[in-house]
Amino acid sequence: MTQRPPLTDIRILIATWFGTGYSPKAPGTVGSVFALPVGWLIAVEGGIVWLGLGVVIVSVIGVWAANAYMSQAGEHDPGPVVIDEVAGQWLAMLPLAAGLTWQAVLIAFVLFRLFDIWKPWPISWADKSISGGFGVMFDDILAGIAAAACLYGLSVTMPRLLGLG
Repeated sequence: MTQRPPLTDIRILIATWFGTGYSPKAPGTVGSVFALPVGWLIAVEGGIVWLGLGVVIVSVIGVWAANAYMSQAGEHDPGPVVIDEVAGQWLAMLPLAAGLTWQAVLIAFVLFRLFDIWKPWPISWADKSISGGFGVMFDDILAGIAAAACLYGLSVTMPRLLGLG
């Protein structure tokens, strides 16, 4: 069994999204769920610019935090590291940041989790080919982009599904 780094280290606290990554069941899903209210609050208060800035900040800090976790735990892309889910989930919400509804947030969540779990190409390529903290973050960023594209497509073709019309 690998060592579980302590939450007393700020890098580990960030990598695990304040400990949610230590959930015994589905840590990625739990991390995504706990990313939603923070992302929604940022979007409501600051719109697309602030949520986009949040994605960039979380992504950069996430590389640093994921590297620290992997170094301490001795694992590649360990389950408890869920800061990548935060970046991907916020990215999935980005197209509708100016007018997020609960329906849009729910569908963004489902779409992001589907792409993150399913990992179609190029997400699967990034997951297998890019190592380190950047690799941990990058496949989820690609999953977030795919989910965002689908969410945008739904907003154009089926706005009522998202509570937009």
